[in-house]
Amino acid sequence: MPCFAKLWGINLSICLLWLLRSCYGEDPYVFYDWRVSYATASPLGTKQQVIAVNGQFPGPTLNVTTNWNVIVNVRNDLDEPLLITWAGVQQRKNSWQDGVSGTNCAIPAGWNWTYDFQVKDQIGSFFYFPSLNFQRAAGGYGGITINNRKIIPIPFGAPDGDITLLISDWYIKSHKELRKDIEEGHDLGAPDGVLFNGFGPFRYDTNLVPENVNFLSVYVDPGKTYRLRVSNVGISTSLNFRIQNHNLILVETEGSYTVQQKYTDLDIHVGQSYSFLVTMDQDATSDYYIVASPRFVNSSSGGKAAGVALLRYSNSQGPVSGPLPDLPNGLDPSYSMNQAKSIRWNLTASAARPNPQGSFRYGQITVTDVYVLVSKPAELIDGKWHATLNGLSYFTPSTPLKLAHLYNVPGVYKLDFPIKPMNRPSRLDTSLINATYRGFVEIILQNSGTTVQTYHLDGYAFFVVGMDYGTWTENSRSIYNKDDAVARCTTQVYPGAWTAIMVSLDNSGIWNLRAENLNSWYLGQEVYINVDNSEKDSSEVPLPDNTIYCGLLSSLQRDQSHRIDFSRMQKLACVSSTTLVALVVSLLCFLF
Repeated sequence: MPCFAKLWGINLSICLLWLLRSCYGEDPYVFYDWRVSYATASPLGTKQQVIAVNGQFPGPTLNVTTNWNVIVNVRNDLDEPLLITWAGVQQRKNSWQDGVSGTNCAIPAGWNWTYDFQVKDQIGSFFYFPSLNFQRAAGGYGGITINNRKIIPIPFGAPDGDITLLISDWYIKSHKELRKDIEEGHDLGAPDGVLFNGFGPFRYDTNLVPENVNFLSVYVDPGKTYRLRVSNVGISTSLNFRIQNHNLILVETEGSYTVQQKYTDLDIHVGQSYSFLVTMDQDATSDYYIVASPRFVNSSSGGKAAGVALLRYSNSQGPVSGPLPDLPNGLDPSYSMNQAKSIRWNLTASAARPNPQGSFRYGQITVTDVYVLVSKPAELIDGKWHATLNGLSYFTPSTPLKLAHLYNVPGVYKLDFPIKPMNRPSRLDTSLINATYRGFVEIILQNSGTTVQTYHLDGYAFFVVGMDYGTWTENSRSIYNKDDAVARCTTQVYPGAWTAIMVSLDNSGIWNLRAENLNSWYLGQEVYINVDNSEKDSSEVPLPDNTIYCGLLSSLQRDQSHRIDFSRMQKLACVSSTTLVALVVSLLCFLF
């Protein structure tokens, strides 16, 4: 939480110095202090170990505003290394803070590390999570809300409330057991359940849901309209989201305002985030189901795994009963693909800046490079299971790519990732895409597997210009949407199908393109894109003072264990005068 609300472990004199410093009109700073540790929970009625942030499962929502500087001190109280990644937060020229293995050394157990980044020119709904060792399967995630600055209007009436819903498939096995299964070539299978904000399902069916399961209730007032930010923070399962008898008006996805369209349900794939407006226009004779059901899994096991929360009007007259609202045609992805194609960018809305979103006319930009990335399911390579892109499974070096690049360490990686599949056996490699700074790139994601895959690109929003079944060819461009395709950072690729994205590479750094399905990512289905800017006036943020060194650069490491690093905490969170008053009160409490 911000330092003025919780001062654990912070030297009082430093806070006093912060208080005396003025803001000089700079963008505000906000400080969070997080302990990431194991906790015991029973989301599906069985006690198991989860990963909590400050004792919370899920972790606290990071609620900030466009251009704020965010400082998060993370203390690792797990028994293994940790990194936190901020999915969708486009850290301008600052991939040092990305929180993935290619850009950061892991935070050792018992150590802390302070993230320092700015949500520059961004709005929208995202989430954070641990990026290493299959840890997301145990939790450690939480929502990220980036609000508009007051001078930039939102393209709809101000909602009466803002609600974050984190939906996720869930397994009773620990994350360590699950990753061992994956290493041994076993499929994850259907989940044991689906959670809403860490809670199990409401007992809508006494034969399916045990008595000792706690469920989520969302309290609302009749006649009011609420903004629901819904993120699929799970590890492998697409989830269909719906609210009984209520319409979902889609207004935003991953930082882009959308054309406001009405849906009765929407498939939310792994790693994706959406904002809906929901008006409480039904009678209050009873509560209503909020449902997240697994998609494209065996119908019998999938039905047992449905996540169910309750929507409760303040004047509700009784509990809900009866069957859940119907799930769309279970195993046929055509309905889901048509939904995805219907999502459009709101060209007239302003987002983080006052100019309309549609002022960036991506369809008129000449493509400089084309990459066709073909994903294949896990296969045995050198006796171990690995997943590939273009026949390469990413091998994680002991020295992060960013550090190796800065210190000119030879042999850590190569800049020779193939632009299309090669006619050669699959292999492990640390091969990067050598991209052109300020190039405009077309990337084709081809799924040759049998499950829905989603892909995420750090550091950027890309335009989802097309998707279809079959194999992509040059002629496939005839169906591209070059006018109002939505810009986002995560997209799905249906089995036996392709998805085409376009992205302007104007953010220098080394950025991760990965499968968000955790089993595929863990087995190597990722690649890093090197966007090297040689222009001195647009260089990247320098190496952080609190950098952790590892691998071939371990000898440079200074002792950083068991302490908060203040060298990156440069300014007080100058949000308002009430903030300063709150800090003064906190300090007085410590003094007296």
